[in-house]
Amino acid sequence: MERRIGGAGGGSDPGAGKAGAVVVAGVLAMSVAAGTGGLSVGGGASTVAVDSAGVNLTKARSEGKKSARNGDADGAWRQMKMRTLKRTAKPALECVSHSFGQVRDHFVRNPCKSLDRTLFAVGDDRGNVAVVSVAWVGFRNRRDAGEFKKLIDVHGTGDITPLATPLLDLADVRFTGLHYQSRSDGGSVVIAETESASGQVSGETLDAMADIASWLPR
Repeated sequence: MERRIGGAGGGSDPGAGKAGAVVVAGVLAMSVAAGTGGLSVGGGASTVAVDSAGVNLTKARSEGKKSARNGDADGAWRQMKMRTLKRTAKPALECVSHSFGQVRDHFVRNPCKSLDRTLFAVGDDRGNVAVVSVAWVGFRNRRDAGEFKKLIDVHGTGDITPLATPLLDLADVRFTGLHYQSRSDGGSVVIAETESASGQVSGETLDAMADIASWLPR
């Protein structure tokens, strides 16, 4: 179940969704074509996830993470037969005002050292667009980072609020936390989330993109 946080009147809807942060937006200036779907092709005991564009998601995820580790986001999305349409990034000096739920309560007791957030609009040649949110949260030490990761990985505990998508001219997008990946990196935690923004992007593709995005360096 999705959970709406905030809105014009404030407050939130009840629900157990992990993220649920509402992203308010305008209209994406591009045509919407037929969407994608997911299927599995394989023989014997093994299966290979392939989307409708013919992308081997297992291979694309592996190769995409290699590009991401090198800081090459565009190269990572190319493995998915997609490309960066728009991107915005913004650092913050604290985390309390950029989070909600139990995650926010955690930051009140245990402040972060740094917060960097990036938002991508990533699309293919058929008008299918996904939005990718990545947050790098810095802490005093590995222990604090580990405690935070244990909390935020539990569905329904709140989240880091993604950057506002009007900066990308996107239609309304609600982050549900269903396509989510996190990773510890020393005294930092990387949090990546994805959602379909236009057309149809399969859940399997969104999951792969979140995994890839979690390997992008700060």
